[in-house]
Amino acid sequence: MMLDPVLLSRLQWAWVIAWHILLPAFTVGLASYIAVLEGLYFFTGREIWFRISGFWTKIFAVSFGMGVVSGIIMPFQFGTNWSRFTDATADVLSPLMAYEGLMAFFLEASFLGVLLFGRRLVPTWAHFFAALMVAAGTLFSSFWILATNSWMQTPQGYKIVDGRFQPVDWIAIIFNPSFPYRLLHNVTAFYITTAFVVMGVGAWLLRRDRAAAEARTMMRMALDLLIIIVPLQMFLGDQHGLNTLEYQPAKVAAIEGRYDTVQPTPLTLFGIPDDAAATMRDAIEIPDLGSLILTHSWTGAIKGLKEWPPDQRPPVGPPFFAFRVMVGIGIIMLIVVVAGQILRLRGRLWQSIWFLRLCQWVAPLGFIAVLAGWITTEVGRQPWTVYGLLRTADSVSPSLTGGDVIASLALYVLVYLIMFPTGIAFMAGLVRRGPQQVEAEAEAIESGRPNRPFEDAARAGVDR
Repeated sequence: MMLDPVLLSRLQWAWVIAWHILLPAFTVGLASYIAVLEGLYFFTGREIWFRISGFWTKIFAVSFGMGVVSGIIMPFQFGTNWSRFTDATADVLSPLMAYEGLMAFFLEASFLGVLLFGRRLVPTWAHFFAALMVAAGTLFSSFWILATNSWMQTPQGYKIVDGRFQPVDWIAIIFNPSFPYRLLHNVTAFYITTAFVVMGVGAWLLRRDRAAAEARTMMRMALDLLIIIVPLQMFLGDQHGLNTLEYQPAKVAAIEGRYDTVQPTPLTLFGIPDDAAATMRDAIEIPDLGSLILTHSWTGAIKGLKEWPPDQRPPVGPPFFAFRVMVGIGIIMLIVVVAGQILRLRGRLWQSIWFLRLCQWVAPLGFIAVLAGWITTEVGRQPWTVYGLLRTADSVSPSLTGGDVIASLALYVLVYLIMFPTGIAFMAGLVRRGPQQVEAEAEAIESGRPNRPFEDAARAGVDR
């Protein structure tokens, strides 16, 4: 059996980036949360903000380290697996990725040391400033990475010379048509992901009667944010969909499982895509609703995939199902947040064991939604790496063999299945110890005391 280096390279890239994207989905929101906590401590002097900040800073540091390792691996694949893509797009994409390193990574790495190790060594204002810089670094990183990806989705500001993309207008390249929508949609998704993790950890601590004050504060802050940004995310997703319909109509057709052009267009709730026959089997549809949702008009038309040649159609299955997973999770999140606010208004939030358990169960849903959104975006872009201009099949390294990719993919699978469970287990250990014990440990280490006193302090529930 022939091993297709294009398919295997795509699988390798998918494996690496699917793990990596989980980390910015957490650290971008967590860095901003830590900055808010440090600001509250700076302005109020209340120790509870300091304890919560120190607790999440240590978890952030582990996540950041894992993100550095998994992030470094990805650019190497541009040379090993995707050299023709790299050759064609280097003049446009290389500066964007360099800006991400210079403006974002260096800023995060520089001030993370102050944030992590300078808690009692620098003035409070300096520690707060370090937290702001780390948060800014994560947002700068999101800006440049999403500018890069968005240009691949909706390329602007270039000319093609001898088969290579040459920059003509950097403003058009960076602020390409899909970039503002993709930036807002992704960053909001990252904040939602982090807020659900914070709420889930708070619920876990509260159920076990550990650091009750800190746990309640975490849950209150998460609920206050989520009741605003979950509905906001639904609006942003709708606006992003309108933009995608304008610039990537084939992707929308795949997301909706629409093979034939029908006006007005029904909304397909579920079905079994059959790309070979170009039909949706066992479809469950609501008449006309697709036009209203997708075009904001009862009579709007959505082009079916048959409007494009077969070799220019994306596969329907992955974006069709992934999009429904993402939307379904968004609805679940909204229900959970509304239920939490109702319980809070009635004064029953902390006594509702079922809701605290629910918060733990839904804590990972943000990560699943981010992965589903990524699958929708990237598989829906196929068969292109640069939409409409450079095919994925023409982007792979010419001398690459299937055996080469199998070997490297096996190595990546092995390393990631060791690294990520280890990092997650370490972060879980920090959660189990809770904010008070983590803070006591840090204080003991910085003062040079042995480890036993802070264990005793944690058992006694000492509150600094």
